[in-house]
Amino acid sequence: MNRLLLSVLALIALSVCCEGHSDIDLPSGKIINGMPATIEQHPYQVSVQTLLGPHFCGGALIKENFVLTAAHCVEGRSALELKVRLGSTSWAYGGKVVLVKSINVPNDYNSDTLDSDVAVLKLIFPVILTSKIRTIELAVSEPVAGTNAVVTGWGNTVENVPSGSLNLQAVEVPIVDRADCGTSYNPFRSITERMMCAGTAGRDACQGDSGGPLVANGQLVGVVSWGYGCARPNYPGVYSSVPALRSYITQVTGL
Repeated sequence: MNRLLLSVLALIALSVCCEGHSDIDLPSGKIINGMPATIEQHPYQVSVQTLLGPHFCGGALIKENFVLTAAHCVEGRSALELKVRLGSTSWAYGGKVVLVKSINVPNDYNSDTLDSDVAVLKLIFPVILTSKIRTIELAVSEPVAGTNAVVTGWGNTVENVPSGSLNLQAVEVPIVDRADCGTSYNPFRSITERMMCAGTAGRDACQGDSGGPLVANGQLVGVVSWGYGCARPNYPGVYSSVPALRSYITQVTGL
């Protein structure tokens, strides 16, 4: 997906956007320095697609009829134009394709700051769980800094170069202390309590990975949201914090 190209501080002409970072931009692409993965290894992973188009964002199956993704992925779109593909290592074929019934976004979602950047997609019917289609548990608390997490997706493998992967990719990234992350992005963008950071130079999500899952200790801890470029030194990827936004997710899904 694309990570919202934001121009921040015209004076310096630095932008911050969404995962897959296009200088600060919304993520949209492929995992940077990841490894091929299979849907059996990450059966909660889904591809969010337009009705007649290709993959543009990732997501995670959190209940048989609910998918969690990023709000910036669905901003300006209606449920009628969306579908998700589940249970396939490839975003283009295989598995099961299900239409989206409704889109739910927090009232406090801010498209400028990307605060509360989550969306809950309700599917038109519950899917049958298999070895390739599984739900993932929502984390109650954020993992401590230094904990290794895994981010998956079909996004770009090279920043700002159309290089999305047909097959799923995965990369391990360390959780970064929120205060340290805030220092890295100051004064261009604030890291709020509803955001968390993960990544290191050379390993990150990228354009096209937006909305995808960040998983630690077998639980969903984050949603790919934004960042400055992809895998750049001192600029970890920024994720929406699932524990911080769990009450909203529970309110919509009943989890």
